[in-house]
Amino acid sequence: MTHYIRTPDAAFDALTDFPFQPHYHTWHDLRMHYVDVGPKEGPVALLLHGIPTWSYLYRTMIPVLVEAGYRCIAPDHLGFGRSDKPTDPHWYTIARHTEVLTSLVVTLDLADITLVCQDWGGPTGLAQAAMMPDRFARLCIMNTWLHHDAYEYSPGIRTWNKHWHEGGLFCRPTPNVGVLSLRNAGLITKDAMVQAMLDNSVPDLSDEAALMYAAYAAPFRGLDDAAFHGLRRFPLSIPFDNYLGGNGPGQALHYHTLLAWPKPAHFIWGCRDDVFTEQWGRDWAYAIGGATFDPIEDASHFLQDTHGHQVAQILLRRITEE
Repeated sequence: MTHYIRTPDAAFDALTDFPFQPHYHTWHDLRMHYVDVGPKEGPVALLLHGIPTWSYLYRTMIPVLVEAGYRCIAPDHLGFGRSDKPTDPHWYTIARHTEVLTSLVVTLDLADITLVCQDWGGPTGLAQAAMMPDRFARLCIMNTWLHHDAYEYSPGIRTWNKHWHEGGLFCRPTPNVGVLSLRNAGLITKDAMVQAMLDNSVPDLSDEAALMYAAYAAPFRGLDDAAFHGLRRFPLSIPFDNYLGGNGPGQALHYHTLLAWPKPAHFIWGCRDDVFTEQWGRDWAYAIGGATFDPIEDASHFLQDTHGHQVAQILLRRITEE
């Protein structure tokens, strides 16, 4: 039996900008949440998040894609969002996250999929396209990566990893998750983010920032520290630091497999990201013959939060041009 913590439904009641009804997929003895909205017979947009986000990240993209006729499936990785949160930190590996996602795709029998992935949604989602290509129509890749021998990890990602180790800013009980996304969106200063993390406090926020803070804090509000282990294990699973936990061999296989991807691939990139740089995104797009690359100059790592409507419109335009 897996020991886990489940966030009470009431924690999400105040999210006025995320009106989607919850759906649940059972994997062994755990419950995985996913959004399922749009025409059931329509093409599928599989929308994948990373850390410290959840399916809320796609709140402004989903309505645009549904209006265009897409069935949007946006799961929460186990340990995130409305999904169950195993309390054993060693439960969390990238291979396991990948397996759970495979079980969702297969159980729902998804096909004609447009994969939309960013951050850890890349390694977990691109694995699906590499191993089950017949289910996928195209790739939309945003500010992510796949580990391989030639990949050069940026100072930004090395600093991020360091902060989750002992002595780092984020290595603390019940880390203040909500302020991380606010900083990326430019809604608080770096100093305010650091102070809120140190104090585990809520800084003075605009109405827009308060809504986003509440949404990203909701999955962990009032929970024991053990509920945060999934959050911690993602940054501690980067293959330069944790090769096996990060599924380094699998990521390299998927990277090289997808270099020969024969279907459309569209890269949409936040250029102010110091973790996955614009140059890396351009190089990767170039390596996949025929891939498109659309830069968003003023977007950072979580471009769905700040430029979601624009991202959806770019993707739909690229699809019409295929």
